[in-house]
Amino acid sequence: MTTLDNTADFSRDFIAFACAKGVLRFGEFKTKAGRLSPYFFNAGLFNDGDSLAALCDFYAKAILAAGIEFDVLFGPAYKGIPLVAGIAISLSRLGRNVPFAYNRKEAKDHGEGGTLVGAPLTGRVLIVDDVISAGTSVRESVELIRGAGAIPAGVLIALDRQEKGTGALSAVQEVQQSYAMPVVAVANLKDLIAYLHGNQELERNLEAVIRYREQYGIRED
Repeated sequence: MTTLDNTADFSRDFIAFACAKGVLRFGEFKTKAGRLSPYFFNAGLFNDGDSLAALCDFYAKAILAAGIEFDVLFGPAYKGIPLVAGIAISLSRLGRNVPFAYNRKEAKDHGEGGTLVGAPLTGRVLIVDDVISAGTSVRESVELIRGAGAIPAGVLIALDRQEKGTGALSAVQEVQQSYAMPVVAVANLKDLIAYLHGNQELERNLEAVIRYREQYGIRED
């Protein structure tokens, strides 16, 4: 299990961890956009206590490294729910105690009612998810946060594919542009390519990943 150390190379460590767990796989996979991708990332396979704890430790390191300012963590249903709770625990172990909240898909008409569970959404709210695909989850989260009178402070994800959407921008860049807020990723495609270089077991996949980036990757400033 990954420990909460001060290593600056957490992105590379995260890629190695995802590969070891079979969360990051190589081969030929069809994306939602119909593209044939040489790699596939399935965060749902972080499905036991040790791997979820390690994943949330990586998220916590990314938050601290980015220096993003926020008051509350928010996890959109459903994938964001275990993530936001785990990240709050990881941050607590690092000496920062932050409140967290999440939403239900269906409104509850008894008890406390409503769709929001956990801490009140106040001040600056950091949204937590696994990836950004079409940006639907982010849009819904932003509407919930603003509806509660709070301010969306940014989005935290595990992997940024740095891949064009329907236009020249990636889904991450579209979110940044649309909502004028940062998106922080634990790792991105550039980190993946760097990890594959010199890796005896996985370097055979490097050429296909580079070709894919050349065809679908975004321009980096």
